[in-house]
Amino acid sequence: MKITLFLWFVLSQQLLSFSATAADYFPPAGQWQSATPQSLGVDADKLAAAVAYAIASENKAPKDQAIVQATTFGAREPYDQIIGPMSVRAAANGLIIYRGKLLAQWGDTQSVDMTHSISKTFLTTVTGLALDDGLIQSSDDFVGPYLPSAHPLPGSELFASEHNRQIRWEHLLRQTSDWQGTLWGKPDWADRPEGEPKDWPNRPLYKPGTRYKYNDVRVNLLALATTYVWRKPLPQVLTERIMQPIGASSTWRWVGYDNSWLELDGQKIQVVSGGGHWGGGMFLNAWDLARFGYLFLRDGNWQGKQLISKEFIAKARSGGPANPDYGYANWFLNPGRKALPAAPETAVTFQGAGRNIIYLDQKNDLLLVARWIGNGDELNQLIEKTLAALPAAK
Repeated sequence: MKITLFLWFVLSQQLLSFSATAADYFPPAGQWQSATPQSLGVDADKLAAAVAYAIASENKAPKDQAIVQATTFGAREPYDQIIGPMSVRAAANGLIIYRGKLLAQWGDTQSVDMTHSISKTFLTTVTGLALDDGLIQSSDDFVGPYLPSAHPLPGSELFASEHNRQIRWEHLLRQTSDWQGTLWGKPDWADRPEGEPKDWPNRPLYKPGTRYKYNDVRVNLLALATTYVWRKPLPQVLTERIMQPIGASSTWRWVGYDNSWLELDGQKIQVVSGGGHWGGGMFLNAWDLARFGYLFLRDGNWQGKQLISKEFIAKARSGGPANPDYGYANWFLNPGRKALPAAPETAVTFQGAGRNIIYLDQKNDLLLVARWIGNGDELNQLIEKTLAALPAAK
């Protein structure tokens, strides 16, 4: 009996030590420590099956993102002209990080590709930093007073109407603003229009905060407003506060549109876009996506330094009153395990078209990057197969 208790004590201490080591590991720039499946108690055959599934489940859409734009959004939407850079993507690729260590990878993980709407997650992050720094006093503040009264876009009057004056930062962050107007030549109603074409320009208005609508024009408005708050390019903020501290590569870039330029304090600044709908957005490789995801898997902490506050992250990963499945853009939640039945209810995904995925699973200490996987149930199946390989997955 004493020997059994002693062995249990030793084993428990080893597990505690291992758990602490996993939580404390942060990959140096240009490196990520790998581990064999056996060393982490992972079923190697099931893991190999998950990777094989990810490769076989590549999105069948053309690799040229301009063609995808023309045949998806552009097939129905007006004002569909591409006004920012686009690219030809790599084949399916991705990474599995378990307990901090690289467990598996597939495809060309170094390819710098569009990430589409995961750009929104980078955008809400720099807005979160503005909240942390007090540049925005509260997410419940009205947005209009933070912008200059003499806006450089003639006649835009972005927050001048009675309807738009009601919009708060919280509404823009949650995609519930129902902002009405035109930005960078794109009317709000032209993105994912509803109803009949004759009714598009005169769509019904909804009180800000009451209706969720995925809309890139309004996300780009958040990028513009946040640029005014920082008074410098958002990629510079992201570089200094997030990407350099987490050891990201120098190959990523975040761009806007050909016409999304401001002159601010005598400096010409391009306002970045929050997605690749009309081109632009974030271009980066799978490793940089993994580092960004790992930051949030560790609650905004990197090597003992809190890069973004836990308070902001808690709000970002909480559902809003208009959509309990969606936090801040682009935090997709899993309440009731409706979106991802195979995943824990607490799992979060950052998602972009194509399909670009960062999967965060704190319950199982699992981070998964899957690029260019199919748009159907493929992601859920990949998660199910990956979790089946892990010891005592929850």
